[in-house]
Amino acid sequence: MPEQHFYVRWPDGQEEICYSPSSVINDYFSAGESYPVPEFVARSEKALSHASRRVQEKYGFACSSAMDQLQRIKQRASHFDADLEHVVTVHQIG
Repeated sequence: MPEQHFYVRWPDGQEEICYSPSSVINDYFSAGESYPVPEFVARSEKALSHASRRVQEKYGFACSSAMDQLQRIKQRASHFDADLEHVVTVHQIG
């Protein structure tokens, strides 16, 4: 279960490196794609929850780092309107 980072650009142009404990992130995002902020948050929640469950299945405990990352994403997303013009671009996964 290789950990992965996904590199995103927020609507204000700021870039962030996000963490996933599992490569399952590739099932939810594609490099070079842009997602409206609400969709990015929803996909992040599904992806990081899935990744945390995979850690729990393998090691017997959930991944707090995945849940911390999700909280950071939600916090950052709260600064933008839920308007479809505000997008987050995933520019690299790896």
